[in-house]
Amino acid sequence: MDNVEHGSLRVRAGGLPELDSVNQTLVVPGEFEEVQREFPILIRKDDEGQYLAVALLGLDKGENLFLDNDGWVTRYVPAVNRRGPFFLAEQPADGPQTEPRFAVQIDLDDPRVGEDAGERLFRDQGGTTPYLDQITRTLHVIREGWAAQHPMFALLDELDLLQPLGIEMRLDGGKNYNLPGFHTVGAERFLELSGSELERLSKSGFLAATIFIRSSLPNMNRLIELKNRKLAARTGTA
Repeated sequence: MDNVEHGSLRVRAGGLPELDSVNQTLVVPGEFEEVQREFPILIRKDDEGQYLAVALLGLDKGENLFLDNDGWVTRYVPAVNRRGPFFLAEQPADGPQTEPRFAVQIDLDDPRVGEDAGERLFRDQGGTTPYLDQITRTLHVIREGWAAQHPMFALLDELDLLQPLGIEMRLDGGKNYNLPGFHTVGAERFLELSGSELERLSKSGFLAATIFIRSSLPNMNRLIELKNRKLAARTGTA
């Protein structure tokens, strides 16, 4: 992106039902502290068998209970959703430089991108706006978190901390949900960690993130409350 070619572009910020209506979204370790205040953090395997973390947003396919027509109804929005139509692209090394360089790219076909409404990306004088600066920080949170999650979950798996989580819920009106395939940090196993194991987890930098995964689980109650409210509104019993 540059201020000449993209100086007139604007981006509609905030949640859009047509883009953010998903029942789970990827979250990365660097944002677990904020995420655990709002959403349940669950662990599942991707198609290649690698563990990753997701915030559970709904119980049915395409359902985000934390989103209404005006956007997200939470104090924190996961970084993957907050980034909008932007991406980081690694640039080729320049001369003797060994550290990777990254540039912000934008998807011009994204429906949030236009010239008529939304957040400006560049100032009149050519500098970046606070919105684009915030997006750049968000993209780096995602990049760094993506790199950190694989060694983190490898260590948790080695310490036998990743335990299957059976999620069975009975909602108002008798509707039942069974969500298979998720894991969490086992509370009993965590308390059984030896001093050397706990020290290893701490020195890795993953101790706090491990605790945040477990402490997020009470947010399942909030999810159930929102779902019951939605079901009641549909049946006219609210």
